[in-house]
Amino acid sequence: MLEGLPPHRPTHVLRLLTDERSARAMTDILGEMFDPTETAVAAFEAEDGVTWRLEAYFAEAPDEEMVRELIRPIVGDQADVADFQTIDQQDWVRASLEGLKPVRAGRILVHGAHDRAHVRANDLPIEIEAALAFGTGHHGTTLGCLRALVAAMKRGRPARVLDVGTGTGILAFAAARALRSTVVAGDLDPEAVLTARANARLNGLTPWLRLYQGPGVQHALANRPRRFDVVFANILARPLKRLAPSLTAVVAESGVLILSGLIERDVPGVLSTYRHRGFHLAEKGVIEGWATLVLRRGGAAPRPR
Repeated sequence: MLEGLPPHRPTHVLRLLTDERSARAMTDILGEMFDPTETAVAAFEAEDGVTWRLEAYFAEAPDEEMVRELIRPIVGDQADVADFQTIDQQDWVRASLEGLKPVRAGRILVHGAHDRAHVRANDLPIEIEAALAFGTGHHGTTLGCLRALVAAMKRGRPARVLDVGTGTGILAFAAARALRSTVVAGDLDPEAVLTARANARLNGLTPWLRLYQGPGVQHALANRPRRFDVVFANILARPLKRLAPSLTAVVAESGVLILSGLIERDVPGVLSTYRHRGFHLAEKGVIEGWATLVLRRGGAAPRPR
């Protein structure tokens, strides 16, 4: 499955059955043409193992004819049968509930209230409201970051963590719960900060969170040179490149920078940008077509013997 980061309250959806190549191509072009905070695209294999389903979610009513003409070079006359529908909010919440299955990264378990029974005695559970199911660990970028956090904790115990573009707050919550230390988290979107604050209360993590609203690290809580042992930035390739100077500046001397929100073709360009800031690739993970990069300060990583 390939997916984008869905808007908090989608109002319209485009659905189309096609082949894998076309589904992937449409995922790319729609993802590039529309504002990622207002639109998200998902493509996944159908039960027959051959057909793929494309779904594009929109926060506002799209220009249907423009979208059809945009995808016509890829799917031809299939563009005329693309199905546009209005999403009933009750149906959206119900679909979120049905799709929210427990997701695990080591001892970290992301789950909904309806799956509390899946929590084991030594788990580090994070509970998310069903209506906020997307962006909770089920997206490959979030799960990749969670796994990178688990790997970082195996090598040591980070003392200070920053989550830039926190969204629903999952990465910050996971770090706070696992480390029992204060985590700084921020987002450009004030609604995202409100959502993260509500989720923190739900999980009893308010005392461990320092939330801010603002772009990148432009806040007194975050703009602290070489302070953070782990810095998350699960956003998109373009803002990751733009934020490279400020993100790299706040990573501690021996800290790690965990970047995601990248499809694989974005990786070389992002790595080049961060190499120019003095960071090298230490680890790379790919889940469902989405890459997560773990970067460290210094020159190129030594070649394995």
